[in-house]
Amino acid sequence: MQIYDGARTFMRRSGNLTQWTGGYPSVETIHKDIAGGYLYAGFDDEGTIKFVFSLIGGDDATYAVIDGAWPDSLPYATLHRVASDGSLRGVLDLCVEFAFKTYERLRIDTHADNRPMLAAITRCGFAHCGIIYLADGSPRVAFARAR
Repeated sequence: MQIYDGARTFMRRSGNLTQWTGGYPSVETIHKDIAGGYLYAGFDDEGTIKFVFSLIGGDDATYAVIDGAWPDSLPYATLHRVASDGSLRGVLDLCVEFAFKTYERLRIDTHADNRPMLAAITRCGFAHCGIIYLADGSPRVAFARAR
């Protein structure tokens, strides 16, 4: 949870004032990711967690409707809740590299105000596909990439 707390602080400092509010992701969300086998962590040589992310295979309900278009309807996995302690550069690159060991296609989304993540997503070769909406109606910028 310390990694997520730090990521929320970084978001606020970089002008992203509304993503991951209200304690999101919650301890319950993280426990569900762990129980589902979706939560992954990256460690340094001393065994300290440096970043975390969720990698979930299969259809994501929030991606069923998009203002825009997905490049295809083939099976994919989704990267969610990518966060780091800020000490490493290229964390999303590491997550994508790991994900492509198992999946051929990836999707990811982020808040329009999350400029650092938008830049990282673009740098990692994802194509902008449109806008998806979370269960609460909040819009997110959505991307896809094939291996």
